[in-house]
Amino acid sequence: MLPKKRNVRAMQEKTEKLLAVLRLQPVVPVLVVDDPQTAVPLARALVAGGLKAIEITLRTPAALEAIGAVAREVDGAVAGAGTVLNAQQYQQVVEAGARFVVSPGTTQELLDVARRSPVPLLPGAATPSEVMALREEGYEVLKFFPAEQAGGAAYLKSLASPLSGTLFCPTGGVSPSNAEDYLSLPNVVCVGGSWVAPKDLVANRDWDAITNLAAEAMKLAR
Repeated sequence: MLPKKRNVRAMQEKTEKLLAVLRLQPVVPVLVVDDPQTAVPLARALVAGGLKAIEITLRTPAALEAIGAVAREVDGAVAGAGTVLNAQQYQQVVEAGARFVVSPGTTQELLDVARRSPVPLLPGAATPSEVMALREEGYEVLKFFPAEQAGGAAYLKSLASPLSGTLFCPTGGVSPSNAEDYLSLPNVVCVGGSWVAPKDLVANRDWDAITNLAAEAMKLAR
């Protein structure tokens, strides 16, 4: 029984650490960084607008370099890694400086490496069965993905009562037009979105415009 109690305590500590990050802001930027040279000024622009927790997805070859640069060079930023699919990637992003890890779903391999790591995991789930399985592993905060395609705010609202005690960060199809539909739900802690850093603004290095978008996102009600 003692090892189990220690595991429960460790999961609770990781949950608290993750919630401390997710509660910094109503929107977590989900970034796809093609050019590592843009990572630092982009992150600084987001932080200037109030969005400190930043998820950089492992969808490009530049991602690991971008995570490391943001973690080292951007004051106030909380660098996170998204689209983490396996144990090797988990270890790589932690070594790069990620302070939280996000996955679109889960595997036993991911759960095992997350259990050993001090860096918390935000695992993805889209069905009641997936949520229940992750709850058995001790997870209380999950990514709801792909949010709009899986049923949207109405679907997530329907999970609030039967799966009470579970909090979600909906990601996937979330935009300024529907973000508050999610944020108004009792089981939503924040949302993930890419609209705060549009590709055209990043390509044009229009950091002021991105700061303005971040500031607008900070005004969304929770």
